[in-house]
Amino acid sequence: MKVIVVAGARPNFMKVAPILRTLRERGHAPVFVHTGQHYDEAMSAVFLRELEIDTPDYHLGVGSGSHAAQTARIMESFDPVLEAVRPDWNVVVGDVNSTLAVALVVSKRRHELGTRLAHVEAGLRSGDWAMPEEVNRVVTDRLSDLLLTPSRDVVDNLRAEGLWSDRCQFVGNVMIDSLLTSLPRARAAAPAFARHPARPYVLATLHRPSNVDDPERLAGILQAFEHLSHDLDVILPIHPRTRARLTTFGLDALLDRLTVMAPLSYLEMVAATDAASVVVTDSGGLQEETTVLGVPCVTLRAQTERPVTVTEGTNRLVPWPPTSDGVVASVRDALARGRRGVGEAAPEGWDGAASQRIVRALEEAMP
Repeated sequence: MKVIVVAGARPNFMKVAPILRTLRERGHAPVFVHTGQHYDEAMSAVFLRELEIDTPDYHLGVGSGSHAAQTARIMESFDPVLEAVRPDWNVVVGDVNSTLAVALVVSKRRHELGTRLAHVEAGLRSGDWAMPEEVNRVVTDRLSDLLLTPSRDVVDNLRAEGLWSDRCQFVGNVMIDSLLTSLPRARAAAPAFARHPARPYVLATLHRPSNVDDPERLAGILQAFEHLSHDLDVILPIHPRTRARLTTFGLDALLDRLTVMAPLSYLEMVAATDAASVVVTDSGGLQEETTVLGVPCVTLRAQTERPVTVTEGTNRLVPWPPTSDGVVASVRDALARGRRGVGEAAPEGWDGAASQRIVRALEEAMP
């Protein structure tokens, strides 16, 4: 079985690493395509090394740009790869522009080349059409031949869109395969603040346009961090987008009491999350990782496409729209409820074996 596996952005790499490894272990021929959507050392290369992913077979090098320009460049660059490889399956993960672009190309060449599309993390929905990721995931599911779902609660989403059928299979959360495999190495390689914290700390990440492109909202969130810093350390690995907005809006002074650093590598981030007292984030992946690690999480979003992290896990949504008082109250509540053990709050299928189920699903769906 010949399988193209596509990744393009930082959240993808943790998902494709176990799929590539399992395909090889089961005697298949994976072809790894890196679109280059994230392309610098901090956002790409170091993740590939730490996840022990081989050099990509194809690196498309598309770089940054508007959603339209980036999606178009990926489509143009991927089409000749598809023509040359002619795989049985194309596996896309998550909801970034690379996922949508590849899905569109495969859907237009499917019958001509006898190739098919499988979407890992199918069925997730936020209901927020202002998020480009929501558009990407909905369209990709519509175009896919095999929808591989991460949790049982997405069935209702797919059924509501008329997509629930024998094309859908529950496989669990493949990102947790990488998390559990990497946790011992991450703890051994933890940054100093995680190995020997001076005080309990909040680990914060912030990058979504809904939070960082509005100067008043961004200021309120940072004022909450500033308030919390009187009792806790606040560690903020700062995203390039966030750093640029802070400078543009003249809000850099609000960082003075925080521990601000460059984006962390994958192993560093796992270790920092594992040792945190609470995580405050607008990231999707951290909602899942904190749930499995048992770390309280406060999500700075109006809604989440991962509601199972709230109903079963350790996550909670901040009152929306976020205010300084609302963020502080949510963090205090999360701290009061405390941690849970690793795996104690994990939903079904978040067990480190999702990649095995994904590859079996591909095998069983072969004609």
